[in-house]
Amino acid sequence: MSVFILLLVLVIVIFAVKDIRLNLVSRPTFKMFKKVLPPLSQTEREAMEAGDVWWDGELFSGNPDWQVLHSYPKPELSEKERMFLDNEVETLLSMLDDYHIVQKDKDLPAEVWDYLKNQGFFALIIPEKFGGRQFSAIANSTIVAKIATKSLTAAVTVMVPNSLGPGELLFHYGTQEQQERWLPSLAKGDDVPCFALTGPEAGSDAGSIPDSGVVCKGEFEGQEVIGLRLNWSKRYITLAPVATVLGLAFKMYDPDGLLGKHKELGITCALIPTDHPGVETGERHYPLNMAFMNGTTYGKDVFIPLDWIIGGQQGAGRGWRMLVECLSAGRGISLPALSSATGHLCARMTSAYAMVRQQFGVSIGQFEGVQEALARIGGLTYSLESCRLMTAGAIDLKLSPSVVTAIAKYHMTEMGRTVMNDAMDIHSGKGIQVGPNNYLAHGYMGIPVSITVEGANILTRNLMIFGQGATRCHPFVLKEMEAAAMEDDDLALKEFDSLLLQHILFTAINASMAFIHGLTRSYFAKSPVCGATATYYKQLGRMSRGLAFSTDVAMLVLGGELKRKEMISARLGDVLSHLYLASCVLKRFEDEGRQQADLPFVKYAIELSLFEIGQAFDGFFKNFSNPVVNFILKRIVFPLGNHYQRPSDELAQEICEHMTQPGVFRNRLTHLCYVDDKAGTGVMENAFMAMHNTSAAFKRLKKWQRDGTLNRNHDIATAIDSALEKQLITDEQGKKLHAANNLRKQAIAVDNYQPGEL
Repeated sequence: MSVFILLLVLVIVIFAVKDIRLNLVSRPTFKMFKKVLPPLSQTEREAMEAGDVWWDGELFSGNPDWQVLHSYPKPELSEKERMFLDNEVETLLSMLDDYHIVQKDKDLPAEVWDYLKNQGFFALIIPEKFGGRQFSAIANSTIVAKIATKSLTAAVTVMVPNSLGPGELLFHYGTQEQQERWLPSLAKGDDVPCFALTGPEAGSDAGSIPDSGVVCKGEFEGQEVIGLRLNWSKRYITLAPVATVLGLAFKMYDPDGLLGKHKELGITCALIPTDHPGVETGERHYPLNMAFMNGTTYGKDVFIPLDWIIGGQQGAGRGWRMLVECLSAGRGISLPALSSATGHLCARMTSAYAMVRQQFGVSIGQFEGVQEALARIGGLTYSLESCRLMTAGAIDLKLSPSVVTAIAKYHMTEMGRTVMNDAMDIHSGKGIQVGPNNYLAHGYMGIPVSITVEGANILTRNLMIFGQGATRCHPFVLKEMEAAAMEDDDLALKEFDSLLLQHILFTAINASMAFIHGLTRSYFAKSPVCGATATYYKQLGRMSRGLAFSTDVAMLVLGGELKRKEMISARLGDVLSHLYLASCVLKRFEDEGRQQADLPFVKYAIELSLFEIGQAFDGFFKNFSNPVVNFILKRIVFPLGNHYQRPSDELAQEICEHMTQPGVFRNRLTHLCYVDDKAGTGVMENAFMAMHNTSAAFKRLKKWQRDGTLNRNHDIATAIDSALEKQLITDEQGKKLHAANNLRKQAIAVDNYQPGEL
């Protein structure tokens, strides 16, 4: 005991006396920190500094303030935005025949192009003073999602000018002259924009683009001016084949010092009319059978004036920061909208199909294997919509939360892929026969497009989420890195010493609280609410402690090596991601008034996220290089073991019961799904309603077949006729049963083609 007291006194003296602390702790730690600090490229540094820290910072703190989460405004549409959805968007959807668009015309019809331009679909984010709609991020997201449930091609065509496009860049960074020149024509649809970033050798590593712009003198409009000689080769550029104005990213060089002393100015963005001499619109791509315009653009020795740089000459070298911040908006609006649309469509149509389709004399929705997949569709759809709302809501707060939007992009597109795969499994043969009545095929084909664009998912998960999150969201690491980069060593050490003390206390508190919560199963953890969801707040708070502590240990032990240990760091990124996804679910549940019908879906979504958090931690512990540290970490975060489980079968069955019943809840869960009475979605919905309205009569019919009153080998139509003959049902009942059965057969039918027709 006396030894322990002496050690405690020694530790107190070391940390309490500044000179002793500086010499024994801070100075050696500072030297080690600078040594193991991972080297950052200029593009990495700019990406790290761009954007905002938001709720992700709370989750990384180990002690998230749930009242802050609840205080964020509920994302809602204005009256003007709702009217646009109810009128212009509905009109557009009625004009779309996606089978013809994709399989026959390979393009939107001319009248659809005209409607999109004339009604401001390309001007959703452009301010009203320039003729745009000036809609919120949540409206932009909702419009794209609604369109995507009918036509992915149309949705992508609308979303690109409203995400990473010249409009977005001009709005945030353009000069007044550039805004007045371009925004009105973009708003009216007189100009169609595209933005060229990706090239043959530069995909996810956009910072490695070889395209160049060299400062030189040249002739423009009859006068000699200082400008740029551009050379570029870009591919995968959406709308490039039809664009009239090209946003271009390139590396800018000034070898002759015409602008100053710097020879390499960095990535720069410029705006160029596509009819400018030397600009070449190249070949068209055909991305997985989707008909949206996508292709190549080239330019060789193209001279442009300096004032075509976005932001003018002051924008030279600022392109990478512009792109990172605008890509963040795109990840937070466009791709989440497409993924949420997948959930809405698949949930509504698959729940209907599970009731309408029969095998072995019963609806396939009664088979537990189908219920497992259908419940996953329902639970993930609730989570997808929750994440869409909260992430777009952050952008409407005038934030650019780069880590949050990377989480949304990666996990929502992956959840969308899971939902679509489950929907295809349940639809089986109907899902794979392409035709006008197949509402899944084109979405299935297009899933990898979302997975690939705006930063490939592998890159997003393995480098961006944790790579940025660990530094940006951590309360001390970025400040410590800034201290390490200071030129004045004495001032740097003083700053680092102050941060180190706070950092040590931060880590110690998180370690102790993670251990205590683990021993008590989070019984004493805080929750802002009572009732069914209180335990989830407590468990998520506990996992936040575990993440903060594990991250500190990983950075201390691995240092700069953690940057290259992608499998290790990505698992910590998964923990952060699922903390965010679960937070979105809880936020939506509160915003929508704690609807009791939502509870099974809330429970499913959060329990699945907790399970994934547990799996991520298990993988992190198992593969951590130092076995001693591994043992300690695991015992602190999960002292009684990892008990998180997948959602129960009982919960899955409860979800299926909700999804296969028409009514308010099913409509709320799938409210963005466009049901077209002239297409397969309308056929399926009508069959679902008819079968539900006659379900009691069909059950009696099946009972009579089982007990021998009717021939058990008769098909449904014959059984109905037999029941009529035996006067078991009235003529009116017989008409309703035949009508429902005909709708059922029409709904499960697939498209057929005559020989040679294709």
